[in-house]
Amino acid sequence: MKTQRPHILKETNWKTVKETTFEVAVLPWGATEAHNYHLPYGTDIFETEAIAAESAHLAWEKGAKPIILPAIPFGVNTQQLDIPLTINMNPTTHAAVFVDVVESLAPHGIKKLVVLNGHGGNDFKNIIREAQVKTNIFLCQVNWFMVSAKEALFAVDGDHADEMETSLMLHLFPELVLPLTEAGDGSAKQFKINGLREKWAWAPRQWTQVTEDTGVGDPRQATAEKGAAYFEVITNEIATFLLELEATDVHEIYV
Repeated sequence: MKTQRPHILKETNWKTVKETTFEVAVLPWGATEAHNYHLPYGTDIFETEAIAAESAHLAWEKGAKPIILPAIPFGVNTQQLDIPLTINMNPTTHAAVFVDVVESLAPHGIKKLVVLNGHGGNDFKNIIREAQVKTNIFLCQVNWFMVSAKEALFAVDGDHADEMETSLMLHLFPELVLPLTEAGDGSAKQFKINGLREKWAWAPRQWTQVTEDTGVGDPRQATAEKGAAYFEVITNEIATFLLELEATDVHEIYV
């Protein structure tokens, strides 16, 4: 029988919350979009919630008590709106939702808030810059997909429904992954312009002009074993971050 996990707000109860001092809150933020032919639309949500939960569990085992807030399921998907049932939330809406969450937490002893981001189209830096001057809560962003180098575990580079994401989903939610024979090869076009290709210039990618199957990166060498190894690495890294964050006085955060 599944029991309530005290580090997951949507599962825990008022009695536990009353008896526990929480200083660090984690807000998982995903997206709802196509992930090649073999992964579900909620891949970013599933992955980010699982990573948040395990990272917090590991941190609790070592004495910290971060609380995981319910995930926001909608990301910035302005360049995927021609793909059916993509749900876009504009950056300005992200900002409004984020500020509402911060204001809700402020009176209740939360001193630090981490946005755990699982979607490459989301970027909270400017949102945090604007919100930080209006709150005493320390605000920061963690992109879990940037925590550790992937080169040691994955043979094929990519950034969407690729070998890494497919491996994670095979480890975490294998029942939601279609056979990899169903997957597209994730081939993607690059910008013609050199600066955009080298990424010192930037423009958003119009997704259906870049990839036919909505993937970027070949997923077909993915395995559950690779996903388990990557999951262990990144959750331990994030757990250590949460431990250090809870133990650090934000007024003495620089050395």
